[in-house]
Amino acid sequence: MRKTTLVAAGAALVLTLTACSGNSATGTAEPAAASGQSQSDGLSSPFTDAIQLASASKQGTEKSKSAKFTMDGAAGGQTMTANGAMAFDGAATKFSMTMTAGGQTTEMRMVDKVMYIKLPAEEQKQMGTDKAWAKISADGTDPLSQALGGALSQSAEQSDPSKSLDQISKAGRIVSSDQTELNGQKVNHYKLELDIAKAIDQFTGQIPAAARAQVTDKLKGKDVKIPVELWLDKDNLPLQMTMDQGPLMQALGAPAGEAKFTMKYSDWGTQVDVAAPPAGQVVDLGELMKKAGR
Repeated sequence: MRKTTLVAAGAALVLTLTACSGNSATGTAEPAAASGQSQSDGLSSPFTDAIQLASASKQGTEKSKSAKFTMDGAAGGQTMTANGAMAFDGAATKFSMTMTAGGQTTEMRMVDKVMYIKLPAEEQKQMGTDKAWAKISADGTDPLSQALGGALSQSAEQSDPSKSLDQISKAGRIVSSDQTELNGQKVNHYKLELDIAKAIDQFTGQIPAAARAQVTDKLKGKDVKIPVELWLDKDNLPLQMTMDQGPLMQALGAPAGEAKFTMKYSDWGTQVDVAAPPAGQVVDLGELMKKAGR
C-alpha cells in the first residue's frame, strides 16, 4: 500500500477540521440593496464587539447542533475539497464526509472517537486485506494512532463552530462589518483578525502532545494575526467562514505559500446519522501497517 495515501488523508483531515475554525472567501457575495431593508428581513445590525458577536452566534450553533458542510482550500501546494454532514457534540462529535486531497478521493466517518477510512480496492490488494475500512482510534497504542488519533479527535471537536467562536471571543477583533448578500441570502459579513498570543492554547490544541511544547515555543513572543471572515444569517448562524492560516504556518517555519480554507454550512439542525462500518469489514490501520512492515 502507498502509506502516503492513508496517512496523507488523515493529515489532510486534521487541516480540514481545524479549518472549520475559519478560512478565505469563495462565495458569491454582493452588496445589499438598501441599508434599511435588512430589518424587514429579520437581519439585525452587525455587532461591533467580538465577544457579543461570538456569544450570539454560539447560542445558535449550540441549539442547532448539526449541519451539512463543504470545504475547499489549499496548503503546502496541495488542494483539498470535502463535503459531508456533521453533528457537533464535543468529544462525541460525529460526521461522514468525502474528501479529495492530492488527487485521492477518500470516504471517511468519525463516530465514538474512532476514525474510519474507506480503502480503495487497490489499497486492499496491496495490503493483503479483504477489509473495506481501516480505523484509527483516538486512544490507540500503535505509533500511527498515537501520531494521528489524538489530533483527529481534537480537531473533530475544533470543527464545532462554537469552538471557533470561542477563539473569536478570546482572541478576535472586528476589523470591519457590513450587510451584504451571500448566494442570494442577506447576511451580516465580518472581517476579523485573531491574535494567536491571546489564545495560544486553543490554536495548538489539535497538535499531538509530543510536538505541542515545541510549537508553543516557536510562537512565543511572535505577533501573529490570522485573518478571518464570517458570514452570519438572520439567526446568527454561520453560513460561511474563511481563514488564512499562512501567517501561522510561516511563524512555525513553513515555506511561504497558501494556507487558506473556506468552510460553508447549510441545513442547520439537519438529522445526521453516522454509523460505524460493520465490524467484519474493519481492520485496525496500525496493525495493518505493522504487518506490512511500515
